[in-house]
Amino acid sequence: MPPPRCPRRWLAAFFSYETPKSVVVKSWVVGAVNRGVQLLILAYFIGWVFLHEKAYQVRDSVIESSVVTKVKGIGRYGGRVLDTADYVTPPQGTSVFVVVTKQILTENQAQGVCPESDTQFRCAADGDCRGRTPTTGSGVLTGRCVPFNRTLRTCEIRGWCPPEVDTVDVPVMLEAENFTLLIKNSIRFPLFGFEKANLPPPGSGGALGRCRFHPQRQPLCPILRLGDVARLAGQDFPALAATGGVLGIKIGWVCDLDRSWERCLPRYSFTRLDARPPAPAPGYNFRHARYYRWHDGTERRTLTKAFGIRFDILVYGNAGKFGIVPTLINTVAAFTSIGVGTVLCDIILLNFLTGAEHYKARKFEEVPEASMPAPSASPTACPPGALGGCGRDKQSTDSGTCSLGL
Repeated sequence: MPPPRCPRRWLAAFFSYETPKSVVVKSWVVGAVNRGVQLLILAYFIGWVFLHEKAYQVRDSVIESSVVTKVKGIGRYGGRVLDTADYVTPPQGTSVFVVVTKQILTENQAQGVCPESDTQFRCAADGDCRGRTPTTGSGVLTGRCVPFNRTLRTCEIRGWCPPEVDTVDVPVMLEAENFTLLIKNSIRFPLFGFEKANLPPPGSGGALGRCRFHPQRQPLCPILRLGDVARLAGQDFPALAATGGVLGIKIGWVCDLDRSWERCLPRYSFTRLDARPPAPAPGYNFRHARYYRWHDGTERRTLTKAFGIRFDILVYGNAGKFGIVPTLINTVAAFTSIGVGTVLCDIILLNFLTGAEHYKARKFEEVPEASMPAPSASPTACPPGALGGCGRDKQSTDSGTCSLGL
């Protein structure tokens, strides 16, 4: 009984060796496709990867930044003249601050009992005030129904009295549109030890005080008019000041450190960050209180519901500098990708062109070890039994390269 042949075939296939075989195909179509693909790949790597994306650089996307802000301007509100200390909070000049443009004041509040001002707590009898949620926006329900005015009765609460009424119409400080904002921004890229600020070099302080930011005429001026910030963010300042909102001032530092230090410049852009109407609960407001002692010794407070524009200074950026490692990696990737043209041409030759079977016979050949011919005395002689016969096909000048004319 003969031994099984499958293990022997597997062993023969496992210990076989494959080596590339060069076949020159003289076809205008295949040659045009091959060169076209190679040119497209080279154009992509040179134009996009190296020139646009600067893949030859080492990049540092970790930016260390500090922001100091200062608002200036005088406004009038409620018969008073207001300065920066009155309408800017917090006063430390941080990267996030609020310019208050409208206020609803509830003065002389004291701890006690009083009728709730919210109309959803209307009542006709004490029973209407029981079984509800025990707390309201102003205090804790006592369970009694008391007169709010001559025509309305509401549930009684215990808390700060009188309660706030925030539905009244109050004016808006429109002078804030002409207030100015100075932004001092210092950045550092730790990988390269590169530091810079958005202020002009020393010696130009006079010019700094006179400049105002403009996206075309003065794009590097760090002094911005608040009305211009709202306009560049696509907002109407009077409407924004009435309801409040959040504006983002983005400072971008995208620097090519292969160029001079002066070429690394900030770019300013503006956007609104909070939800816009008709989204639920649009606008921005907050409450704060000022406490004091009344002449009878009781503690009292003035509650302020403040509407304003919150400014968020957002700093981002990255820096790049020439590096030999990314340059070598992307250069090798470019030359390796050129081989895609060869793969595409092989697909066309093996499947779509006339004479595909003829090409397959030339490209793929199995040479058993026993049938390998002895070396010929003449370097240009064709060994006996060569595929297709050398006399029928032309040969290229390269040794071992067959030439096919399709």
